[in-house]
Order: sequence, then C-alpha cells, then structure tokens
Amino acid sequence: MLSIILPVLNEGENLKILIPRLDKLLKKTRHEIIIVDDDSRDDTAKIIRDLQKKTALRYILRKGKKGLSSAVIDGFRKARGDRYIVMDSDLSHPPEVISRITGKLNHYDIVIASRYIRGGGVKEWPWFRRMVSNFATLLTRPIVRIKDPMAGFFGLKKKVVQDTVLDPIGFKILLEILVKGHYRNVLEIPYIFLERHAGRSKAGIKIYLEYNLHLLKLYFYKLKIFVKGLLQ
Repeated sequence: MLSIILPVLNEGENLKILIPRLDKLLKKTRHEIIIVDDDSRDDTAKIIRDLQKKTALRYILRKGKKGLSSAVIDGFRKARGDRYIVMDSDLSHPPEVISRITGKLNHYDIVIASRYIRGGGVKEWPWFRRMVSNFATLLTRPIVRIKDPMAGFFGLKKKVVQDTVLDPIGFKILLEILVKGHYRNVLEIPYIFLERHAGRSKAGIKIYLEYNLHLLKLYFYKLKIFVKGLLQ
C-alpha cells in the first residue's frame, strides 16, 4: 500500500484543491492519505473534517509540536503502507508526478522529485532565493552525492527508515534520511517546482538557521561514523 504523508500548517485552502486531485489520481491505487497538522490556527481542521466526508483521510493533530521534519516522522510512524510519498500541501509539488515516483520505486529505494537535474526547475523564484538554495545545496556535497538533497517531494520504501533513529532540525527531512537511512540506490527524476497556490511561505531566517544547525549535526554524525570505521 502507498502512504501519502502531508505535513500541514495553515494550508486549508490548498487542501481543498489538493485532496480531490490526489483522490482522482490514486483511484486505482491502494493508498492512504495522512495529514499531519501542527495545530493550524486557520480553518484547516474544519476543512479537513469536511473533506473526510468525501475522502478517506487520516488526520493527525499535533498539539505543542512544531516542525515539518518531525511531522513527517510522525507520519511514518502511523503509516500502514510499505511505500511512502512525502510532499508539501501548498500545490508547489504537482501531484501528477506521484505516478512517476511510484513507478520507479519498484526498482529504487528512494526516488526524489528533483529541481536540479536536466528537465527540472523552479518557477517564479527571485534571484536571491535561487542563490540561497544553490549555496545551501553546495554545502551538502561532502556528505551526500545527490543533486537535490533538500527536496521536499520524494518517495521511499518503508525499510529505508524502519529502525532508523531520525533526529532532524527544521525542514530538511530528506537530507536526514539520505545520511542515516538504510538504502542501496537513489534515483532523481525531474519536475518543475511551482509557487504555492494560497497562504504564506514558512521560509524565513529561523528556517535558514535551523538548516545550518542540522547540517552541522549531520557533519558530526558522518565524522563519527568515519572515525568508528578507522578504529575497528
């Protein structure tokens, strides 16, 4: 079974559009949709309850817990499927790409919808945001060999994160998985990242600081593994 994991915070208006599209696209696929809500302050909860009247949704409301990465991890813990899809709920990740991801999961442990390979890209990003993203990606090169290790749209098999201690800071859960997960192969497929449909972006200086702390933590993790290997 396929488990779609949607971390949300004040994304009700986007869910009105996304959930019916997912429902239509996945009609012939055995699946579940898990919405992990970090205690949204808008009408997200009401919208989800209305959507549940037409679509089988699993709703996890987290009180006092914040953060996209930890929301995804809670989704993993509750998921019933053997394959997971992680995506944003703001419509920046076109749901039509899911079929391409799931098709490749038959042969790969992790499949990433990538902005930074041939055929991929972003729409309507200002030059500053592109520069920051490219620089942040460059900083990951010593620990992962992936073009888009900070993607928020990806699929993986359950075994990749099963019995794995994931302890990320901030938003970049894929980077954590790539460093700590149990996998043999990874595939990147191109897609075009779109601007969110409604609501406000969560990006800000706090997110960038959290990313740097997370990256530093992963560097130390890799160093620890390297030193341990030398001593054995």
